[in-house]
Amino acid sequence: MEISLALSCLALALVILNSLTIRVVRNQPKKVSESVSILIPMRNEEKNVANCVNSLISQTGLEDFEILVLDDCSTDQTMKELSRFSGIKLLSGKSLPDGWLGKLWALEQLAAASDGKYLVFIDADVRLTEHAVASAIKQMRDWDFISAYPKQITNGFIQRLFQPLLQWSWLASVPLKISEKFSIKSMAVANGQFFIIKRDAYLKSGGFEVIKFEVLDDLMMAKQLLKSGFKGGVAEASNVATCQMYDSPMQLIKGYQKSLWRAFGSPLGSIIAVVLLFVTGVLPFISTIFGSEIGLISFGLIFLGRIISSVRTNTPPNTALLHPIAILFLIGLIAYSWFGKLTKTLTWRDRPVV
Repeated sequence: MEISLALSCLALALVILNSLTIRVVRNQPKKVSESVSILIPMRNEEKNVANCVNSLISQTGLEDFEILVLDDCSTDQTMKELSRFSGIKLLSGKSLPDGWLGKLWALEQLAAASDGKYLVFIDADVRLTEHAVASAIKQMRDWDFISAYPKQITNGFIQRLFQPLLQWSWLASVPLKISEKFSIKSMAVANGQFFIIKRDAYLKSGGFEVIKFEVLDDLMMAKQLLKSGFKGGVAEASNVATCQMYDSPMQLIKGYQKSLWRAFGSPLGSIIAVVLLFVTGVLPFISTIFGSEIGLISFGLIFLGRIISSVRTNTPPNTALLHPIAILFLIGLIAYSWFGKLTKTLTWRDRPVV
């Protein structure tokens, strides 16, 4: 239990440090004179078209910007809904080449068709405030890329239990300032829902061609940029961006199944991660039940870290006490993801994930 206590102390210290020092994108008026390309891939997103596009058309502070939306071979009414908007450039996605994952091929096509100095990649389920893009670009300062992490909107018990765990996981495990200062690839944190890259950095790092088969495209793009000598990192953007990733528990399970096998680098990395998650997230609670004071302190430290993380990322803290259950759910998802990988049954958006 002493190991659990030490790890819990470290996790809380990192959450506090990162919460105080992370860059924050605020909903404040900013001016950007350089050219900006806002790029959105859409595949069967008819329900998201109107709200997403309207939030992008309403951006202020951008003196020279374009909005490019690519319909990625949708089989619903996505193209029809997109055709209602005159303020966007509408692209039809080309057939998926061998060796590419669908979203990455869509992003590659969007980047190739754009002209901006800044490439702003937005997922269809993201909603932005009017100052979001300009404020995020201004917050880049000396960076070549920024992952502006949106507020995660949750619906139902499973999402409320699990989604807040994700922000805590990187706030509690990565010293962000050290990672950013020394461009440490292994400590990269990224979320592709709202991701901005300078065009020059994008091109010189090889673009999506280099990572065309990666299920964690956001994380791998960040690592590729760092490897190529560019600087950047994650920023807290819950004041300017929201995202509801999934509509149902099954969507959530399938969504994480497709990628969690890759999250820790290798089977050994996954095993180590599972052990650490159990030792810090589940074992203290079990020990507390059996009367361990160290277990109670360890659990209390993790709980406090979860509360601070929720406050920092503007997410509800009301499931923080259920942290052990969330960790067990995550461990189950990791195992399920590896099952899908080993049996070659992973799919997403009706396409195989190889």
